[in-house]
Amino acid sequence: MPGPERAARLSAATQVLATFSWRLLLVTGAVVVIGYVLGVLWAPVLLPVVLGLLFSTVMWPLTKLLRRGKFPPALAALTTVVLFLAAFVGIIAAIAPPVVSQVNDLATGVSSGLQSVQDWLSGPPFNLGQEQIGEYVDDAINRLQSSAGDIANFALTGASAVGTGLVNLVLALVLAFFFLKDGPRFLPWLAAQTGPRAAPHVAELSHQSWRTLSEFIRQQALVGFIDALGIGIGLLVLGVPLVLPLAVITFFAAFIPIIGAFVAGGFAVLIALVSNGFSTAVWVLLIVVVVQQVEGNVLQPILQGRGLKLHAGVVILAVTAGSSLAGIIGAFLAVPVAALLAVGYRYARDQLDGRHPERDDDGRVPELVGDAEGARLTRSAEPVRD
Repeated sequence: MPGPERAARLSAATQVLATFSWRLLLVTGAVVVIGYVLGVLWAPVLLPVVLGLLFSTVMWPLTKLLRRGKFPPALAALTTVVLFLAAFVGIIAAIAPPVVSQVNDLATGVSSGLQSVQDWLSGPPFNLGQEQIGEYVDDAINRLQSSAGDIANFALTGASAVGTGLVNLVLALVLAFFFLKDGPRFLPWLAAQTGPRAAPHVAELSHQSWRTLSEFIRQQALVGFIDALGIGIGLLVLGVPLVLPLAVITFFAAFIPIIGAFVAGGFAVLIALVSNGFSTAVWVLLIVVVVQQVEGNVLQPILQGRGLKLHAGVVILAVTAGSSLAGIIGAFLAVPVAALLAVGYRYARDQLDGRHPERDDDGRVPELVGDAEGARLTRSAEPVRD
């Protein structure tokens, strides 16, 4: 027999379910609206800001050193940005000559490679005749010709995207200059806008986010350097052309964790196959696998253990989602964005568990004070107790 309390319990459970459903709908609606707004503001506003922040994490150590050397803030920031641009232009200048000088050799290698593939298809087990191969080639040419309009539109779209990317890059460098010049004053201003109760949390969460971004840049730069050095030495020993460009590509590809390394390694194997033949390509593949295994199984766990603290599965999903939403830029920014979300999640979790991450080892918290020069952050004189 049903107990007399069943109706009351069912009513209470229904009320809880209804309350939870309304909250879930409200949260989902808020997420959708925020996502829409972020999508609208992404290209013109948010992308230059995010890139500017990442550039700032790279350039801040030099700016900080110059400011300690009595450089005015504006001059220190300008000097750092100019040196950053000079280093970038120098890398391009170092890459361009070997690429240009070896283009003809690579073109010849591609032709030879295509002829080798044709001969391979003509033999067992495929046994395709020259006429059949010619038909396939003609069919591919006809398809390309029929898609000429689409290809032209794609080229125009790509050129427009390149132009937009250059504008965003310039804007990001300008923002990086202001971040470097006025960065130490930004956090007190931001904390002042939130009020004294939220100021300690804003300050500590901002510090943790900045440390996470800096750690990501340092970590991936070290990983990229090791990958580029190991693979570059292997390519040099095997006599593969374009060693310097391939090493530079490997270095920058490391900033897209996991996926970037596979793409850069595949590119190196392809160049070796085209220029030096199958056996050299196999050796390059072995070198790439060994270097990436050492980096992935030895170096990355150590760095991630003290840095981003992101599981490899989370990294892969983040890079996949970022590349689907925003292409190469999305893949590049996916991991730092995921790391920042993880920082916010851990901070909120610690707050809910009563751990007070805003306090230092002595129990003091960031404190907002003001004077004639404006707001500034300091540490409370006395420990804060519950």
